Amino acid sequence: MGKSNPPSLIKRLQLKEFTQPDIIQTKYPMFLCHGFGALGSLMKPSPLHDPAMLMREHGVIAFAPNVVPYASIETRAKNWVRLINKVCDDHGFEKVNVLAHSMGGLDMRYALTHLGITDKVASLTTLATPHRGTFLADLILKTPEIITEKLSGLVDWFGDNVYPSEKSQVLSSVEQLCRSYIQEKFNPNTPDVEGFPYFSYSAAVGKGTDFSLNPVFMFQNTQIFAKEEVNDSFVSVKSAQWGEHLGTVPLSHMHQINVQVSKEFKPIYNDFWVEVLKMLREKGF
Repeated sequence: MGKSNPPSLIKRLQLKEFTQPDIIQTKYPMFLCHGFGALGSLMKPSPLHDPAMLMREHGVIAFAPNVVPYASIETRAKNWVRLINKVCDDHGFEKVNVLAHSMGGLDMRYALTHLGITDKVASLTTLATPHRGTFLADLILKTPEIITEKLSGLVDWFGDNVYPSEKSQVLSSVEQLCRSYIQEKFNPNTPDVEGFPYFSYSAAVGKGTDFSLNPVFMFQNTQIFAKEEVNDSFVSVKSAQWGEHLGTVPLSHMHQINVQVSKEFKPIYNDFWVEVLKMLREKGF
């Protein structure tokens, strides 16, 4: 007599032998560099804490420290170098893979070119980094001076209190994210290290895509679209491409770091960061 099929409810309750997340064995640990700002830190220990914890669930050693949230690329880069050296020295690591979000990618490009950290970094992967600047920075600086002065004073005060060990300078950092600065000064003076592996991901939601966006960010998304086409509400797809471009992710700039991610986008968020680990494993890093 043949074996009968179990009812659908019972079938859904059938136990899998291995229910834990897959172990992803990479050659080097992960070191995550966050971008401009500290709003994500109001809800978690650091802006990239959640991706780091997701990586640890998959058996990958990952660190997501904090640096000064509002400061120049040069200042932030020196802090990342200090922390990379500390992580390697404290744990006996030969090197780390650096995963950098937004402005963090510019910090690390500067560090690799100018601060001699290539011996401790195996690869650099950037996500939504404004490698050619962002019109959002231009838009902010077009705000009437009396408003920008008051807002910058408030933001600097906030930055100094959440990260008191380094002086925040929000206006100088915004100026360095402008398209003219990045394209005319930063990029010509920060050539890629020859033979070093640079990988990048871009992101796009909202106008020009089939993916929704929080209405709070629709104005800036539309403004960036008019100048740079599809974007993630902070950085355009064109600007985010650097080195070997590995794809465009349908996540907003904030969703990429697990801030206010809805049920619709949570699987995309999870799959993206796991994909990055698998990519580095496949490439031997």
